[in-house]
Parts: sequence; structure tokens; C-alpha cells
Amino acid sequence: MTATPNYPITDAVKHALAVTLRGCDELLLEEQWLKKLAKSAATGVPLRIKLGLDPTAPDIHLGHTVVLNKLRQLQDLGHTVIFLIGDFTSMIGDPSGRNATRPPLTADQIKVNAETYYKQAALILDEDKTEIRYNSEWCDPLGARGMIQLASRYTVARMMERDDFTKRFKGGVPISVHEFLYPLMQGYDSVALKADLELGGTDQKFNLLVGRELQKEYGQEPQCILTMPLLVGLDGVDKMSKSKNNYIGITEAPSEMFGKVMSISDEMMWTWYDLLSFVSIEQIAAFKAEVANGRNPRDIKVLLAQEIIARFHSQAAADEALAAFNHRAKGGVPDDVPNVTVQLPAEGLGLGAILKEAGLVESGAEAGRAIEQGGFKINGEVVKDKGVRLAAGEYLMQVGKRRFARVTLNT
Repeated sequence: MTATPNYPITDAVKHALAVTLRGCDELLLEEQWLKKLAKSAATGVPLRIKLGLDPTAPDIHLGHTVVLNKLRQLQDLGHTVIFLIGDFTSMIGDPSGRNATRPPLTADQIKVNAETYYKQAALILDEDKTEIRYNSEWCDPLGARGMIQLASRYTVARMMERDDFTKRFKGGVPISVHEFLYPLMQGYDSVALKADLELGGTDQKFNLLVGRELQKEYGQEPQCILTMPLLVGLDGVDKMSKSKNNYIGITEAPSEMFGKVMSISDEMMWTWYDLLSFVSIEQIAAFKAEVANGRNPRDIKVLLAQEIIARFHSQAAADEALAAFNHRAKGGVPDDVPNVTVQLPAEGLGLGAILKEAGLVESGAEAGRAIEQGGFKINGEVVKDKGVRLAAGEYLMQVGKRRFARVTLNT
């Protein structure tokens, strides 16, 4: 057996390791990744970094961008990102982190979601250093014979080490045989792509490890694994999620995005800098030192909000959002308040229904919470009575600090 040459660990290689580790949850195995980085630096051959995505929904929020940001950082070091669309695996359904299998998607749903997802991801990634691949390229040709041969390379005992499978088995919750195929197929993707590193959320660790083991089975150098933490949402408690309504969508209006970023706590701001910002590690350390020496953390948060908005919109939009935020902070009403007309039926409409019709809330329940918590104003006055009935006329309505509408009620 030929000995693997030892490549020098230069300052540039150490810097690349620091960039890799920034904000990550776990790097397996750090020593092996350092050797890969050293080899790449010495030979000039970029490393192949894989991110597999099942496009279960078309739109992404900032929580989804955590992994994409890491990919961009690694691209900026000169490496190649493989943006893998799991069009084959999406039709199986990934049960990771769930106590029941996720419903599989149709081919048409996958295609539509994938196109929108990549279009949004391209706002972060360097397209010149990104390969877009679909795992149906190698999964479809496997056929029944190939699937059986692949399944022979992994044991049921190892599969049952996955936490969600173990809990479901002990709880008497059914596990379908096809669910065992998901981690196998995801792992086989790494074999087909000869991946050097695979990224994923902490809930994907088991699947990423399967890829590493299968590469060994196929005689390849095993990939390293980098898991990223799940971004905590606006509530400061749960992971960012649309269902929790604690998210910032990357296609939201700049003023809405700005206000939401400014609403997070000063402490959580530093985690968001690590996971969402492209500002250097050294600059973040300098920001922390400035705050420790008395600088208002609000100033640093403004910079983060502007960076995020400039990335997904433009610098001009970021500047306008800052001006609008400062105007509102002084008690002013934005210049771009939408005009909405709501038709009142003969029996009238409750406040919750009016707010929903005006687009100020997504549901009656959200309206109720806003009213009860003092977050709803009519013409600048707080209204806490959900039973108020409004006559025909024009009203300036406000929900929270950022949502305004001039609502005309017609009979």
C-alpha cells in the first residue's frame, strides 16, 4: 500500500480550518479535514463539498441559509460546491427527526420547488463554483439488482442506531422498509459524487455518517462531515420555522426584514453574526470589543440587518429600510403605507376579520393575540377590545411596530 504523503499545514490551511469551524456544531473528523485542506492547497485541486437538498417547499428563510452561507465561505476559499437536488430521494420521504415518515412528493412538485429553491440559493452561492446535480442521475439506473447490492452493504443493526427509528420501534410506531432506503440512497450520493465533505443540519448527522461508511465500502476516501446548528428564530426560543411564525423569509420586503432583525436580543445577535454574516471572524471580535467598551449594540445590529437586506435585495434597499426604521422609531408613519379597501357585510365584521382582510395578519388567531397584547392601534390609539365594531370610514391601522395599512371600510 502506498503511503499517503504528508502535505504542509500552512497558515492558509489553518485559516481555512478556522473558516470551516466558524459557527459549526460539529466537524467529523477534524484531523482528516485538515489533511484534505493541506492536500488541496499543495496540489491546487479544489475539494468537492456536497449539500443534498430535498425541495419539500419552494421558498427559504434565513434558517435555511445557515448551511448555504457556510458553502459560500468554503467557495471563497476556492472549493467546489455540489448543490444536489434529491429528486429521487424526495420520492421516498426523509423521516429524520420525525416520529413518522414524511409524505413523498410528486415529480412535478419536486421540479417546481427545486427551480425556485436554487434561484433563491443562488443569491448566496457563487454560481461559477457550483455544480447542480440531481440524484436521479445515478439512482434511477441502479434498478432492483443495484438496490439489493447497495442494501447488502449496511446492516439493520446499524440502521436501528438512528434515534428516531429506535424511538418509533420501542413505541410500537410502524417503520416502513422503504424508510431504510433513504439514508442508504443519500449515502450513495456521496459515493457517486466522490464527496470530500458533506454539510447538513444537526438532524442529518446519521444520514451523513452513512455516506461516509458507504464510501469506505466502495474503496473511496471517506468524506468528512460538517453539521450546522439550527438557527433560533425571532422568539429566541425555537428554531426558525414558518409554522412557529418566528422566521424571516429571504423574499420579504426590506423594511419588514430590517425590523425583524432589529427585534432579536443583543445576545442572540452574535450567534446570528456567526451563522448569517460574511463579516470576518476578526471583525466580529472587534465588534464585541467595541460593545464591551461601551458602543451601543444597536449599531452593530443595524450593520447585520443592512448586510442581510443588501444580500437579498440591494444596498439601496438596505439604506431605505434603515431610514424607514429610524422614522418609525421616532413615532413616524412610513411613507409607503398600503391603501386597502374592505367591504363590510350588513352584519358587520369583527376586528380580527378586518385585519386579515387588510393583510395585516395571517389568521384570526394572530389578530386576537396582537389585540390582547396591546400590539394593535387604530389612528395611533391602542385597541385591546376584540369586540369593537367599526363603522364605514378610513382608518390607519397598525399591528406591531412594522405593519401598517390605511383601511377604507365600505358598506
